Amino acid sequence: MNKTILLNSRPVGTPKLSDFKLVEKTVAKLSDGEVLLETKYISVDPYLRGRMNDQKLYIAPFQLNEPIQSGMIAEVITSKNENFKIGDFVSGMLNWQEYQISNGENLLKVDANKAKLSAYLGVLGMTGTTAYLGLLEIGKLKAGETIVVSGAAGAVGSVVGQIAKILGCRTVGIAGTQEKIDTLKNDYGFDEVINYKTTKNIKEAIAKACPNGVDVYWENVGGDISDAVHQNINKFGRIIVCGVISMYNKTKIPTGPRIERILITQSVLMQGFTVFNYIEKFPEAITQLTQWLNNGQLKHKETIIKGFENTPQAFLDLFEGKNNGKMIVEI
Repeated sequence: MNKTILLNSRPVGTPKLSDFKLVEKTVAKLSDGEVLLETKYISVDPYLRGRMNDQKLYIAPFQLNEPIQSGMIAEVITSKNENFKIGDFVSGMLNWQEYQISNGENLLKVDANKAKLSAYLGVLGMTGTTAYLGLLEIGKLKAGETIVVSGAAGAVGSVVGQIAKILGCRTVGIAGTQEKIDTLKNDYGFDEVINYKTTKNIKEAIAKACPNGVDVYWENVGGDISDAVHQNINKFGRIIVCGVISMYNKTKIPTGPRIERILITQSVLMQGFTVFNYIEKFPEAITQLTQWLNNGQLKHKETIIKGFENTPQAFLDLFEGKNNGKMIVEI
């Protein structure tokens, strides 16, 4: 029998466990050209929340009573595909299932000898490529500039800050616990970190941490934090909109300060993106990230939750900030 997690109902506001359903089904027989995969690691990410709504996005929404999908690492345990052999490890967008059949399309072989397998869901996967390509393609960082990163202790934010340091920038993070602040400073080399939960005036705190202003803002959060950063942005600044986790569970879009005047008067570029906009640059990104990881310039943390059945709860924990680095479920 094969355990599978389905979308049971479309969440209203913050998702809850009852929005998911665990079922058991038999695994179909393998046909020529197919492989049988056994799940090893599942990536849970905030963007999955958007796919749970019945609305048009850059990627199709999940369907009710169908499996959730996300980035996963799996092992080939049976193969009728000449491109894959038993024992190969692969990454790809796969169903939340313990076992599944694939025709091999869009599966990427990963090497357990070069990095631990879970890293291919984080720093060497979509997380790392998002940080690298967003910074270089939109941020166009230059040595000596100042970057502010919201959600800095998250999977993407922590990599963004480290790459910025490698490129010679002053890096200021925003996080919500002392533990995360200590990690960002001591492990990832951030120059300053602001605790948004204990800071009364975020705008003033950013101004103090960024005496030369903000050249680049990496947006992971949205809301009041972003409003404060925008008021410190320099002329010709760049705002990279990667995520707005503070608004994913809102049933109504909140109204905040209008940013158009700042964009005009400061000649600021503000651009949203998904990493798939730059898919042709993935090999370049992964090569550079692997080099930085292997020579010790790039570090990464993971929050590992064990047990297939705990995948929905791991996803819910993202919205309470319970992860330090990449949130991954280990099967």
